[in-house]
Amino acid sequence: MTPIQRYLAEEVALDHADGLIPRREALRRLALLGLGLPAATALLAACGASEEPAAPTTAGTSPATSPAPATTTVSPAGPSPLPTEAITFAGPEGTTLQAAWAAADGDAKGAVLVIHENRGLTDHIRSVAGRLTASGYSALAVDLLSREGGTASFTDTAAATAKLGEIPPERFVADMKAAVGELGRCP
Repeated sequence: MTPIQRYLAEEVALDHADGLIPRREALRRLALLGLGLPAATALLAACGASEEPAAPTTAGTSPATSPAPATTTVSPAGPSPLPTEAITFAGPEGTTLQAAWAAADGDAKGAVLVIHENRGLTDHIRSVAGRLTASGYSALAVDLLSREGGTASFTDTAAATAKLGEIPPERFVADMKAAVGELGRCP
């Protein structure tokens, strides 16, 4: 197992331990990463995951009587994101890379390369680029699954995660260098 595959497997196990995904889904995702059932079960147990995570509660309340969430519109993530646009640009070895781009208005404070997590270029990552733009930075969020048709070509996030685990780190570096070069060419 490569270091990236180990990282991805740990993320799946922690998502299950945190109650974000059920055990069955965690086992399915770990199988896509190449872990057998005994290894996957041991990993989930090592991360402190129970058979099924309990419903979250607040101290002194049951799930049925938990207080309603606050309805404030202030985001701890910063300003509301500006829209991004899908672009393509030349990558290494004659490939075409995909990305989400948002240019800052007027005097940009700088440019930021946004690197997605283990689920690919998702709407959340696009919104990160949009929030950076709203804060005065031009932002480019590169899709590291571009050579496989892009994150959008995967109907299952677990399959996208598994594919990212198969890609050699040198290819990620080459694609990110191409993205930095594209940032230098963008206005």
